[in-house]
Amino acid sequence: MARVLIIEDEENLRFSMRRALERAGHQVEESATASGGLASIEEGVFDALITDVNLGGGADGLTVVRQVRERGFEGAIVVVTGYGSVEGAVAAMKQGADDYLLKPVSLEELGILLERLLEGRRVQTRLRLYQRLESAREAQRELLGESPSWRETVRLAERLAKLPLPKAEGVSLPTVLLLGETGTGKGLLARHVHRSSESPEAPFVHVNCTALPANLVESELFGHERGAFTDAKTAREGLFEMADGGTIFLDEIGDMPADLQAKLLTVLEEGAFRRVGGSKPRRVKARVIAATNLNLAERVERGEFRRDLFYRLNAFTVTIPALRERNDDAVLIGREMAARFGRQFGRTTTRLSPDAESAVRAHAWPGNVRELINAVQRASLLCEGEEIGPAALGLAGVRTGPLKARPIPSQPTAPKQEGLTFNFDNGVHTAEEVEKQLIIQALARTRGNVSRAARLISMQRSSLRYRIERYNLHEFVQELTR
Repeated sequence: MARVLIIEDEENLRFSMRRALERAGHQVEESATASGGLASIEEGVFDALITDVNLGGGADGLTVVRQVRERGFEGAIVVVTGYGSVEGAVAAMKQGADDYLLKPVSLEELGILLERLLEGRRVQTRLRLYQRLESAREAQRELLGESPSWRETVRLAERLAKLPLPKAEGVSLPTVLLLGETGTGKGLLARHVHRSSESPEAPFVHVNCTALPANLVESELFGHERGAFTDAKTAREGLFEMADGGTIFLDEIGDMPADLQAKLLTVLEEGAFRRVGGSKPRRVKARVIAATNLNLAERVERGEFRRDLFYRLNAFTVTIPALRERNDDAVLIGREMAARFGRQFGRTTTRLSPDAESAVRAHAWPGNVRELINAVQRASLLCEGEEIGPAALGLAGVRTGPLKARPIPSQPTAPKQEGLTFNFDNGVHTAEEVEKQLIIQALARTRGNVSRAARLISMQRSSLRYRIERYNLHEFVQELTR
């Protein structure tokens, strides 16, 4: 049984359709006017709507179809029209109707058509439910962690995912900005937001802003028309058009070229853009998620990032905690990855040893989850036996287990010092101070060459750039490169 609303100004036809549908077991309400029908939609929940294209009183079925779809009506819609108004029925289907019937209406055909559309809606509902359940299972496999900070991060992301894409023109979702160090899982969380949305089957387009070719970046994002430039032999959709109805993930947004930042702002504010070489505005409705490991506020102050774009992106911010801030989660992730890689590679090595777990918990993991996963994957391939030890993870130097008592020499001597020394009589020293001084010396040695400095201290270039931002060393680098 379904709840059906009939909007028809011809009383005899309205009565006949109602009687036929009620005999088929449906619950039916009716209205003679568009305004009355729209009011019923506002007040109740219906599985299907049947409306005439040509309604009396100046209203029409096109308006009804468009307005109910804009208000989020997901039921089946059938429009009824005369032989001379087939064009109107086609126009109604473009507005969101599912099918149409010609007058005089065959009540038998109406019943068959309605049952087919309702069954299609039921299949879609079951499919969406299955996709959400599968997304939840996938999230449990990928979004590992039980620490309060991580669970709060995931909870906030899932709340944002529940916001539906607006139906009305000129209305857009607030942008979600993911902040966190390299390797914390920003891309993983972005995909989880998409999978948890109302349209997990819609496109998910991942854009790495640092990987776009400099001379084609505008064409890649917004598309181009034929003849827009030398090699544009055909028109082409851009990544924003490909994401219509779904999600576009702008990774490393802090590195987007300045000339494109203004165009991106226009898309975010108006939901419209023009292809390269085109004059026609194109509109898209997509969830926009941006991510960066840089401090955008500082880049704004230095004039390297548009202030208005920053405020537009900063509507909803989700900060992902570093792995060193949730040590127990590192062990949980390590266990899961060891078991997973063991199965994947057909190895007997499927778990971490107790010493390895202690080492994982104690390590700072500057590369975060990505570094941990890579370490476990490598160890799974190289280890023999059933357990992965600290040495296989590259953590043999981390002290694990209980300390053993040993004789205290009568005259203890400090080990030979090489490089940095510290005077603890003047106060406490922190690991951050040591790291900052190490970075300063490496940059000074390479005259501000970030890539060479990163190699000197065995750090990824992106991680070093993050720390330059964190320790406010950008002016120091600029001085070195002058």
